[in-house]
Amino acid sequence: MLRISEVKLPLDHDEGAIEAAVRAALAQIGVKHDGLVGFTVFRRAHDARKRSDIKLTYIIDIEVKDEAAAVRRMAGKPNWSITPDMTYRFVAQAPAGGPATRPVVIGLGPCGLLAGLILAQMGFRPIILERGKEVRERTKDTFGLWRKSVLNPESNVQFGEGGAGTFSDGKLYSQIKDPKHYGRKVLEEFVRAGAPEDILFKARPHIGTFRLVSMVEKMRAEMLSLGAEIRFETRVDDFDIDHGKLRGLKLSTGDYLPCEHVVLAVGHSARDTFEVLHERGVFMEAKPFSLGFRIEHPQGMINRSRFGKFAGNKLLGAADYKVVHHCSNGRAVYSFCMCPGGTVVAAASEPGRLVTNGMSQYYRAERNANAGIVVGITPERDYPGGPLAGIAFQRKWEERAFELGGSDYRAPGQLVGDFLARRPSTSLGSVEPSYKPGVTPTDLSTALPDYVIDAIREALPEIDKKVAGFAMHDAVLTGVETRTSSPLRIQRDDSYQSINVKGLYPAGEGAGYAGGIYSAAIDGIEVAEAVALAITHGA
Repeated sequence: MLRISEVKLPLDHDEGAIEAAVRAALAQIGVKHDGLVGFTVFRRAHDARKRSDIKLTYIIDIEVKDEAAAVRRMAGKPNWSITPDMTYRFVAQAPAGGPATRPVVIGLGPCGLLAGLILAQMGFRPIILERGKEVRERTKDTFGLWRKSVLNPESNVQFGEGGAGTFSDGKLYSQIKDPKHYGRKVLEEFVRAGAPEDILFKARPHIGTFRLVSMVEKMRAEMLSLGAEIRFETRVDDFDIDHGKLRGLKLSTGDYLPCEHVVLAVGHSARDTFEVLHERGVFMEAKPFSLGFRIEHPQGMINRSRFGKFAGNKLLGAADYKVVHHCSNGRAVYSFCMCPGGTVVAAASEPGRLVTNGMSQYYRAERNANAGIVVGITPERDYPGGPLAGIAFQRKWEERAFELGGSDYRAPGQLVGDFLARRPSTSLGSVEPSYKPGVTPTDLSTALPDYVIDAIREALPEIDKKVAGFAMHDAVLTGVETRTSSPLRIQRDDSYQSINVKGLYPAGEGAGYAGGIYSAAIDGIEVAEAVALAITHGA
């Protein structure tokens, strides 16, 4: 098939406009009217660089009768290409009766979910260990924190079936390179599990929390039907490593699980697991991450700022933004995990520590927009001391936020106007914060390191020049956002195994190889393929 990109149409175009644009484009390469067989929209986005003239932009795959002739005539013409083959093909199949040694997947977040699914589809009957509960039971525990200030350290926003991505915006896009089109496999599996089909063509697709819950359940059911075994409320407490080779796992249930191929997909908050791995000599190193606050504005204001007179258009939906400011102190401030029409959520996983995150439902219909407004930090500059230093650094500021909020999981908050004026907030204004169990008005100047506070203070008025109203007085900052990504990386080699422990396959966001649902799921596929090939070849 042929592919044409940069097809631009007005927001109010009718159903026949796309076909008309396709035929006009084909005419330019000499394809006559009767030469068109059919077409499908591969991607739809919007171009809002001119708020007075927002366009929909399409990438369209086209089937024609004499493709070879059309390919010759389109050579060298801008925006034309051959549609790539995105069909997913399994790299291996388990031997009849299954493998002698079953692979193990630790963690059932996006990375572990896709790793387990792919291994199951190839016939390898994986054993999947998840320290938290099934997704619906885990949801009850999560609501227990949000509604009653009761934290279950093993079942919360971070831990449980579906992983941290279950309570997020459900974004399914990334800037990672994906030459083998694993991302398409991810989207197709999600659609099979009940995701809306529009995620296959929207440029910035998302699902939302409640839909993710039912999808995860359906994917679990498929894995079980293919011979996988899933053990919930089963934490890995230790790793049996002998002369650089993984031999087995010691579980919180008291069981010992012999294994030779383990996908480590524990997520960025499995701090106790990282500590055990470090004690066992698994090579890891501290890596950069970011920390800051959540910021909330009225969604209507963001819509008007981004879309002007087109604000409220159904095809555009709730507006998002992506901003960055490079500060005079050498720091970069940027928006992270922007959630249009969403809520700020309590994301703590350890008692006495407070963490925020953002979440949206599919329709993004809540009154506020929120995003992390965060500052990049590095181990060399900000938290020297070894591979686990970033975890200690996160904990320090999470404990401080817990204290500032009142030591009951209420979050410390401050009006942007007060934050910029360097005075404590004693009450809130027109923007009602969405964080539950609640927000305590206070002074956030001691909630994070001085260089972070200074950078955010400088950045907010500058970002306001790009997104009108960003620094409005009543906008709310809620602290703290510390789990932007894993603070460490568990190094792996070209076979996706730990560089010093054979049989251990670090994967996903927790191991430092992804950032978000989409990239974590893609990494899960890549690692599952590596495991399947290793088992097949007897490695």
